[in-house]
Amino acid sequence: MAKKSLIEKEKKKEKLVKKYEVTRQSLKRRIRGSLPIQDKLTISKRLQSLPRNSAPVRLRNRCSLTGRPRSNYRDFGLSRHVLREMAHTCVLPGVSKSSW
Repeated sequence: MAKKSLIEKEKKKEKLVKKYEVTRQSLKRRIRGSLPIQDKLTISKRLQSLPRNSAPVRLRNRCSLTGRPRSNYRDFGLSRHVLREMAHTCVLPGVSKSSW
């Protein structure tokens, strides 16, 4: 189980990403446009003035049940430990133990 404080930090980051998503995308679109270099520099300064944690790169995938930050399966939103236990108890439909 992950620490509650880290999970709460992650939730706070998600809120910031949602809040600044539109402004971040519009600034990036304006930078890509064919503008003089000075205008691009001023727009990039405005982009840099946004909070760091509002960048989607800073988000971390976590297990939805335990909050574990590593070895997550995106399809299920679970860590490998929880996925294995759920597959063994037949909770996940279509997932079976492989043998070769």
